[in-house]
Amino acid sequence: MIAADNPGASSPGVNLSGRDFPIASLTFAGLLGLAFAWQLLAAPGGLAMPPGLAFIPGNLFGGAELPGSALLVPPPATLVTYQFLHAGWLHLLGNLVFLWIYGPRVEGTLGPGPWTVLLLACGVAAALAQAWPDPSSPLPMVGASGGISGLLGAYLFLHPRDELHGPGIQLPAWVVLISWFGLQLLYSNWTDALAGAVAFRAHVGGFACGLLLAPVLHFIALLSADARPVARTRRSRDSSN
Repeated sequence: MIAADNPGASSPGVNLSGRDFPIASLTFAGLLGLAFAWQLLAAPGGLAMPPGLAFIPGNLFGGAELPGSALLVPPPATLVTYQFLHAGWLHLLGNLVFLWIYGPRVEGTLGPGPWTVLLLACGVAAALAQAWPDPSSPLPMVGASGGISGLLGAYLFLHPRDELHGPGIQLPAWVVLISWFGLQLLYSNWTDALAGAVAFRAHVGGFACGLLLAPVLHFIALLSADARPVARTRRSRDSSN
């Protein structure tokens, strides 16, 4: 696991007190957990995957409409509901790990409201990016990775010089995040849209949306009286003298 180190603070990690408490990150993680518990309880011995809550491109754009009895929400709403469903434990846990590494740091800069807008907007952008080559596809898409990829894109803009460290490695955030994005871009061109496949194109779309939306939301956040300015450098030069 790679952890984030806030170089502008006196110690690494996430401050869990006062205004830095990551309420939005924890709330979203809790909602993902509750949704997964519902998936388990709704299908004893299995995992419920209602197509009416998954994002199916053809259901939104035409070509693969669901029968009326399966439509739990209007098709446009599935651009949000799909983000709360997961295909298994590993799918959920992987997303929760990335959420905890990058979510609180971005939330601490933007605030919980803009953070939530960023996450959901990037999830929508991720679904549309996945659907772009074949908008009539009948394949369902579930998972929070598209929106969480948007947090990675926002992190790249807001805190590119943070250090990400794990066992035996310590790298600037921009190196890790650009490398990750490059891999997603390559995989999105090498893999076919098969059922059960990783939605790499969604990762690309979510990341790009986060990178573009972060400066807008950060500017809005700075308009509030108690806004925290973003740290784009490591430590002040004075601290090393």
